[in-house]
Amino acid sequence: MNKSELIAEVADKSGISKKETEITLNATLEAIADALRQGEKIQLVGFGVFEVKNRAARTGRNPKTKEPINIPASRTPQFKAGKTLKEIVNI
Repeated sequence: MNKSELIAEVADKSGISKKETEITLNATLEAIADALRQGEKIQLVGFGVFEVKNRAARTGRNPKTKEPINIPASRTPQFKAGKTLKEIVNI
């Protein structure tokens, strides 16, 4: 399912227009991204948790030349599914 299919599905289930659904979905995704950018954790009970994890700097290896390369430290978004979502998926 892509974004436009998700918008159509949510609009159909909620009874609001696709345009309003698109605006709402975009605002939701933007709010999640902004919170993660600030290092906040977003917990949606029953669905899951979005958070940012820090990755330490490390040394990797170029697979083609086998030479070591430095990989800088970075922050990466993580999602952990909640119990209810896991149960729904495993039905």
